[in-house]
Amino acid sequence: MSSWREERRRDNAAEAEERRKTQAFQAQLRRDERRELGKEKRDEKAQRRRERAQRRQARAARREKNLTPGNVYRKGTLGLVTLSALASLPAQVLHFVAIHWMLFPIGPAVEGAAWVMAAGVAYADERKLPAWVRWLLRGLSLSAAGFAANINYQYGLSLTDHGVSAGNAQVAGLGLAAVTLGGPLFFEVRQWVLTLTASTTDPKKRAEEKARAKHEKQRRNTFKAVADRQKQLLLAAPFGTLTPEDAWTRAWWDIEGAPLGVTADVIADRLDAESDVSAVLAHAEQTPERIAVELLLADLFGPNGGGDGGGSGTAAGKPSGGPRGGTPKSRTALGGKGKGPDRSTTDTEPQKPLAEADLKAVRKLAEALGGTDRLSARNVREAVGCRNEYALRLRDAVRTEKKD
Repeated sequence: MSSWREERRRDNAAEAEERRKTQAFQAQLRRDERRELGKEKRDEKAQRRRERAQRRQARAARREKNLTPGNVYRKGTLGLVTLSALASLPAQVLHFVAIHWMLFPIGPAVEGAAWVMAAGVAYADERKLPAWVRWLLRGLSLSAAGFAANINYQYGLSLTDHGVSAGNAQVAGLGLAAVTLGGPLFFEVRQWVLTLTASTTDPKKRAEEKARAKHEKQRRNTFKAVADRQKQLLLAAPFGTLTPEDAWTRAWWDIEGAPLGVTADVIADRLDAESDVSAVLAHAEQTPERIAVELLLADLFGPNGGGDGGGSGTAAGKPSGGPRGGTPKSRTALGGKGKGPDRSTTDTEPQKPLAEADLKAVRKLAEALGGTDRLSARNVREAVGCRNEYALRLRDAVRTEKKD
């Protein structure tokens, strides 16, 4: 019995513990739900605050955009023009209706003609029509407005028949005439301002277009034959398949027979210049690099260093008559313009022995350069002032001495 009771107590305790855990779990769930619900509400409030701030910013941006001087001027002018039309049109209608009721459309027609012609000026500016079209439309608009202004002035003076004093009737007539003329005039001034504003909006683009037009005009005036050929190519090709620049390049080749910018005279002048330069270099064998090496060697060995290789054509010292090295004795006169020296005699001469002075100069050059492996036919030729074949022999001889 006691064991049964003990077992029962353990079961009750286990059930109580289970109920406690279940209640704690449910309480935790309720707390989590409340926290989640509170977070959602806070997020919704924050989102509503952000949306209100965005709407305020959008309204402020719209106000700022609408209240710019340009918008105020454009919209204000249109409002003023509308008021002018509303003030002048009734007087015209009453004037013609007083004559006969069938004349009612004349007033709106005259007033409308002035406004339609003014709108035509704006359209002509937008489409960049010729200037005479714009001035014709302006003349028609002002003529219709002037006719309507005269009618309104006469109507204002006729108010004396309705008990208005003569002075007030004249003021009314002048006011009606002013608003009748002022509306189209204000609209025309508005159009002028907008046109000038559009032309100055992008000055860089306008300057580029002007420079491009000037370049095109000068190119066509200078190369008329090429321009005519370009026109032929553009007309011969299907529309849109050939660009003007490609057509100009092909036209240049057809007329001048050379790449763009090159003519027969340019090629002839270039060949003459290259021939002159080749002749001078072949005679003097002077280059900027050679002059720099000569100055270096003069500093290293002194103006009297080296020796004379005799027939080998050496000249280690700096001659008084020109740059170091002078003109070797082995060189002959040029065979002609643009041709190198005539080697027919020197190439058949037997090899002459290496001069000791030349070998000494090359050894010093190797020491200055940091080793014989740095010797080359060119720097030996520059140091000694001899032909390439003699320089090669000097270089090989010094290298052989170093190995031995």
